[in-house]
This record gives sequence, structure tokens and C-alpha cells, in this order.
Amino acid sequence: MRMKDAIQFALSISDRAVLDVIDEMSDAATTFPTQNGGCHPLWVLGHLTLVEGMIPAALFAEENPVAEWQQYFGESSEAIADPSAYPPFAQVREKYVELRERNLKILESMTEADFDKPAKAPPKGREREFATFGQSFLVLALHQAMHRGNLTDARRAAGRTAVVLQTS
Repeated sequence: MRMKDAIQFALSISDRAVLDVIDEMSDAATTFPTQNGGCHPLWVLGHLTLVEGMIPAALFAEENPVAEWQQYFGESSEAIADPSAYPPFAQVREKYVELRERNLKILESMTEADFDKPAKAPPKGREREFATFGQSFLVLALHQAMHRGNLTDARRAAGRTAVVLQTS
């Protein structure tokens, strides 16, 4: 299997796993996953959108198109229960899809040799994870899959039954 195929597969599976739960929780987007808070679905979606914007920023030293969302969804932000404190859910989801599509086009345009190219501007403190084009795309898929746990826990906290990952 070529690296491009493996990354495309990982991005496809993680995207489907996350968006299925995100969409189901759109009516309960600020449900915290635990009694002590945590990352609710709206925060997770915004955070993933912010990270989607980091890919061209890291690879090509471009501006992250949702950099202004750092205050709401950045690594040091904390999820709050008030949905009016965030951009609207539908807007965040639309921007996520737009940025994911852009990243998939970048990935599609790459050759196998491109995966070893050094990223031009890896995020500060994440230089190892975003060191190369290939690592940056792998981190994108792994990071998304990691946050699925927040979503499934929020789903359970909302009183919904366990969800099974559909891979086809």
C-alpha cells in the first residue's frame, strides 16, 4: 500500500467516525462528556476545524483561515456550555467540510516523495508531529480519531445509546 492510500484511508475512516456523531449531536452540541466538563461536540468540531486549517499553514507557511477561532477552539481554550459564545454550529461544520476538502485536494496532488518534504512552518511546540508533509497528514487523522472519544462520551451523557463505528 502506498503512503497516500494509507493516509486517505485513515482520513476517510476518522472523518466518518467523527462526523456521524457530530451530526447526531447537533441538537445537543454543548453536552459535556463528563460531570466535570470536557470537550463537548461543538468544541470538538471547532477544534478539528482549526486543526484542518493548520495543515496548509504548516506545510506551506500560509495563514490559517480560521486563526480567529483560536480563542474558542484552541488547545488552551476551555469548552463552555453557552452555545452563543461560539460561532454557530452550522457555520463551524461548513467550514470544517470546506477545509477538509481542501486538504484532501492537497493530499491528492502529492507524490510519494512529497511525504518526506519538511513542513515549512510546523506549529510551535508541535514541530516533531508536523515535521514532514506525511507526518502532518497522519497527525490530522490520528488527532481526529482521538477526539471521537469526547464525542461518544458526550453522546452517552446526553442519554443516547452506544454508537457503533460504521466503516463501510
